[in-house]
Amino acid sequence: MKRILAINPGSTSTKIAIFEGNEQVFIKNIKHSTEQLSAYATIADQFEFRRDVIIAELKNENIDLHSIDLVMGRGGLIKPLKSGVYRINDLMKEHLMMGYNGQHACNLGGLIADSLAKVIGLQEAYIADPVIVDEMEDVARITGHPDFERKSIFHALNQKAIARMYAKENGKKYEELNLIVCHMGGGVSVGAHRQGRVIDVNQALDGEGPFSPERSGSLPMNQFLKACFSGKYTQEDMQKILVGKGGYVGYFGSNDALAVEKAAIAGDPKAELLEEAFAYQVAKQIGENAVVLKGKIDAIILTGGIAYGKPVVRRIKNYIEWIAPVAVYPGEDEMAAMALNANMIINGEIEVQDYK
Repeated sequence: MKRILAINPGSTSTKIAIFEGNEQVFIKNIKHSTEQLSAYATIADQFEFRRDVIIAELKNENIDLHSIDLVMGRGGLIKPLKSGVYRINDLMKEHLMMGYNGQHACNLGGLIADSLAKVIGLQEAYIADPVIVDEMEDVARITGHPDFERKSIFHALNQKAIARMYAKENGKKYEELNLIVCHMGGGVSVGAHRQGRVIDVNQALDGEGPFSPERSGSLPMNQFLKACFSGKYTQEDMQKILVGKGGYVGYFGSNDALAVEKAAIAGDPKAELLEEAFAYQVAKQIGENAVVLKGKIDAIILTGGIAYGKPVVRRIKNYIEWIAPVAVYPGEDEMAAMALNANMIINGEIEVQDYK
């Protein structure tokens, strides 16, 4: 049984897991204090610190690095590319270091994976389905003005893994199905999966589409434009309105979806309206994707952390069950998703691609 090391850097932590096949045998979420991270000017500067912390943690757990057969890192904000598994090469490392498509801790995933693979003596390390996976059709990129273009940035790793899981459980291949996959977490992304390709998806990173626990989603443009030039807000303020202080945070003062759910169950009319509005907007986005797929839909899949909430799932189902069967896969297990892709490499079920 091959041993897989999965690495998922977050803004204030680094999660690592060991898998033997698809079985998770070890997992650790290593927390990083503000004091530790403030010593580094950029996210890229944290690379060696985070790598060394992982090595120390594995040593502390008596896990021999040389027992690992494959290293998989969380993909970062590199060039847009099609779905799949990519070997980490010099060009990718250069783009991860510079933050080709933006600065985020996930950029460290490939850098750390490559470095650890070299320590172990492996020839290469990999990433799978980074957030910038782009399979959108040209018609989906048109916004209405040539200075602006819709971009594909979404929860590709989880959406693709859950879609493959659903297909396997139903005796099908992912590439045979038309699916709408809705990831509901800190951001919400809803993708139209047509026979293995996400041909349209809302750009969840900057808040396009439904609002979420801390993102405003699509806002009335003229009102937003007037606010930008009102003199009341800085550019940073407006960015926080889009991501950080919108959604549940803006209306309820908390990004905790469970807190909103509990308040709604307790009879708080504001929380109840807010949860219904969330379900309403998510359902409308699903409806848009039903049009994209021309009504030919095998299933709608609800996933992400918010999918644990039975009341909100019930609210969403009330709007969409007439469209197609609804399957629910709560959680956003990026570690298991990376292991799934790693095992496809090991079993020869997927072709490893070169980053160019």
